[in-house]
Amino acid sequence: MRLDRLLANSGCGSRNDVRSMIKKGRVTVNGTVITDPSAHISESDTLLIDGTPVRTASKLYFIFDKPDGVLTAMEDKRLPTVNDYIPANLKNLKLSPVGRLDYHTTGLLIITNDGELSHRLTSPKYEIPKVYRVRFQGDPVTEYEAEECRKGVILTDTDTPVRLRPCSIVPTGDDSCEITLYEGKTHEVRRLMAHFDKSVIELRRVSIGSIKLSEGSEPGTLTELSDDEISSLLRATGL
Repeated sequence: MRLDRLLANSGCGSRNDVRSMIKKGRVTVNGTVITDPSAHISESDTLLIDGTPVRTASKLYFIFDKPDGVLTAMEDKRLPTVNDYIPANLKNLKLSPVGRLDYHTTGLLIITNDGELSHRLTSPKYEIPKVYRVRFQGDPVTEYEAEECRKGVILTDTDTPVRLRPCSIVPTGDDSCEITLYEGKTHEVRRLMAHFDKSVIELRRVSIGSIKLSEGSEPGTLTELSDDEISSLLRATGL
């Protein structure tokens, strides 16, 4: 692959930015300064910019802490979207969120251009656990409700009853709980809570598989996954 394309695809800047870096002699490949942006190299080569190693990759993986009032979409003419938080130098790399969070749901989204991983993370077949913290209005969660979740709740809020996959609901206070799902039906947490005569006040996703938001995570933050985190997701989905 061309050096300028590989660096741009790895999030090091726009194509023009990385061409400028290369021509100024700021880029070395396997210890040799390369000033030709069209030089062909591979992802296995060792690249440095200003002496700092570059992790080259055609596939990129990020954690995004979605704020309230943001659409899980890359484009909308009226409302703010996830794409508004993607840096300009990454906007041409076909990144998109894995699955969806409702407009008023906050928390963890994985954003990637790895289509196969995205498909597997959202497929019930792979049973990737997704954990949500819920604050609600209504009576505290009971053991009877927890047992119903473990067996698989039958929702009757549509013309045809729907049985949810077994999940877990653990009370964390009189008006709060933690729910772990293994599928992603539309508005599943809110519908599940409504089934138990509780209304959701706040809903935040805190983990997907082994990937977790840090306790001090700030909404709107985009963070690149580490090699270990990427490997854990690939293993969990059989890739």
